[in-house]
Amino acid sequence: MSTLVTHIGELVTNEPGLGDGPLGVLRDAALVLDGGRVAWVGEARRAPEADEAFDAAGRAVLPGFVDSHAHLVFAGERAEEFAARMSGRPYTAGGIRTTVTKTRAATDDELRAGLRRLVAEMARQGTTTVECKSGYGLTVADEERAVRLASEIADEVTFLGAHVVPPEFADDPDGYVRLVSTDMLAACAPYARWIDVFCESGAFDEGRTRTVLDAGVRAGLIPRLHANQLGHGPGVALAVEYGAASADHCTFLTDEDVAALAGSDTVATLLPGVEFSTRQPYPDARRLLDAGVTVALATDCNPGSCYTSSVPFCVAVAVRDMRMTPAEAVRAATAGGARALRRTDVGRLGVGARADVLVLDAPSHVHLAYRPGVPQTAAVWKSGVRLKAPLPG
Repeated sequence: MSTLVTHIGELVTNEPGLGDGPLGVLRDAALVLDGGRVAWVGEARRAPEADEAFDAAGRAVLPGFVDSHAHLVFAGERAEEFAARMSGRPYTAGGIRTTVTKTRAATDDELRAGLRRLVAEMARQGTTTVECKSGYGLTVADEERAVRLASEIADEVTFLGAHVVPPEFADDPDGYVRLVSTDMLAACAPYARWIDVFCESGAFDEGRTRTVLDAGVRAGLIPRLHANQLGHGPGVALAVEYGAASADHCTFLTDEDVAALAGSDTVATLLPGVEFSTRQPYPDARRLLDAGVTVALATDCNPGSCYTSSVPFCVAVAVRDMRMTPAEAVRAATAGGARALRRTDVGRLGVGARADVLVLDAPSHVHLAYRPGVPQTAAVWKSGVRLKAPLPG
C-alpha cells in the first residue's frame, strides 16, 4: 500500500536541490511512500492521492537516522566499570576482555535476543539503518557466530576480529593476527561487507593493522578503521591510504590528519557518547567541518565505553560540546552516516530513496538538541513499513 505523509511542517530531505540549505528543507510539505521507496516529494497542497494517509499535523519529518558504528553482539554489561570511571579510573579498553568472556559463554539465542532488543531500541528513537560489528568472540567459531547473527538483523555487518588480542594469545599477538587474517577471515567474510581494526596503542599497531586490512581487502571486504581514539597514532593516515569508508573516533588529530581526511573520500565518524561515558576530550567537529571533511555521527553502542543506543542523544552532545550546529549534527547523523556506509538509498528523502522516515513530535529538527533527553519520536517507517511502537510502551 502507498502512504501519504502530509501536513509536514518542516521536511528535511538532505537534498539541497529540493529545498532550503544543506538540509534541503521544505515547508508545508508531503511525502508519498510506495513499494518501500519515496515516490513523491513536494508541497502538501500538490500531493497526489495514496492508499492511506498520515497527518503529520505540522511536525518535523527527517530521514531515519543512520547509525554507522555499533557493537551489538555481546552478552552481559559493565556498569561497575562505568561507575569506576566516573570515580576517576581512566578508560584503557581493557574491559573488552570481560565482555569477550561473557559473550563466548552465551548461547546463540541469548545473543540474538540481545541484538534484536538493541536494534528495536534504536528504531524507537528513529534509527532505521544499523551497522553492527563483531569483536567480542575472538575465536574463529565465536566471530563467525557474531557476524552470522548480525547478518540476520542488522543492515550492515563488519568483521572486527582485530578488536583486541585475546588472553590466550597474550604472548603471541602476531599469531593472533595470522589467525584473524586467515581462518577467522575466511569464516566471517561470507557474512560481512566490511573489515575493521582497532588501530590503537594497546590493541593493534600499524604493522599488524596493515596485515589485517590487506587480508580483508583480498577477501573482498571494504576497510573502515577505529582510529585515534585514545591518542595520536597512525590510524587516520592508514584509513585514508587504504581508501577506507570511514575513520571512526578521530578524537586526537594532527593538522596532517585533518588535511588527509579533507583530501579524501574517507568520512570522519564521531562518537560523542564515548567521550561522555569515558570523560575523554570530545572530537573537534568544528575543526573537521571547517576543513571540508565529511562528518558522521554514530552511537558506538557497546557494553563498555558507551552503552547508549540513542542517536538523538549524540546529536544533542555534538551540538553542545563539539561545536556543531543543529543542522550539521542532523545531517551527520543521517546523510553523513549513509556516506560512511557508502549508501545512497538512505539518509535522504528524495524520490527513489528507501522509505525510512522519522516524524518528530516537534516542529523542527532543532528540537533534537534544544530538548535533550526528551522522547520526541512520533512515528517511524522503515522501507515503507510503519513500526508499531515508536515510543516505549
